[in-house]
Amino acid sequence: MEKVGRYEFMAEPFHCDFSGRLFMGHLGNHLLNAADFHSTDRGFGMKYLMTIQRSWVLSRLAIEVDEMPGQHTRFNVETWVENAMRYFTSRNFRICSLDGTKVYGYGRSIWAMIDTETRQPTDIFAIDNGAIKEWIVDDKECPIAKGGRVKMGNEAELVHTIDTYYNDVDINGHINSVKYIEHVLDLWPIEWYREHHLKRFEIAYVAEAHGGDQLSFYRELAADGSYNVRIIKSGDVEVARATATFRE
Repeated sequence: MEKVGRYEFMAEPFHCDFSGRLFMGHLGNHLLNAADFHSTDRGFGMKYLMTIQRSWVLSRLAIEVDEMPGQHTRFNVETWVENAMRYFTSRNFRICSLDGTKVYGYGRSIWAMIDTETRQPTDIFAIDNGAIKEWIVDDKECPIAKGGRVKMGNEAELVHTIDTYYNDVDINGHINSVKYIEHVLDLWPIEWYREHHLKRFEIAYVAEAHGGDQLSFYRELAADGSYNVRIIKSGDVEVARATATFRE
């Protein structure tokens, strides 16, 4: 079995926006599915981990695209483990045409493994005597920048507050990682997206939120022209920070 996994997806029409291009949220779902397929095939996926009270939790995700796949387009998501440490592992992605000649974009992610009972980080290398180290690929190019710390001041504007429901909650019992992406991108009206294309999106998850929590979204314009967003749950607890970079 190759160290790099390659999985085929399709931009289904109902997963595309008004322009006929795949939603960023659905692309994020495809990346996370590819990560699960890859880890499951190699013995350290969610299906096995849940039997020993362990789970992967996404800590950071950055996606950068030159173009989104159009509706009915079939494409590949390649994924590989770039590095592994005791409590965190980094995984990269390449989104390309089936023949590999067209590259839509790349992704970077950081994952932690937690104990599902205590919700605390646990030793990744304790799984199958550290077998994940056998799958590390440190010489495959992923040319986008790593996600950095999102710095925000106290002047950020409260743009929106939402309630969370059944459809926001995932298998780990907390708000789904991709739901945050969708909620952040809803901070801009449809008219904005008629003139701007999302070039890069990155998000860092700080704390868990659960169904029933109310989420408030604070936004500010950064010096480089990107937008930073802070997400606060009930009780004034920060749960995530994101950055969205657009081009006209």
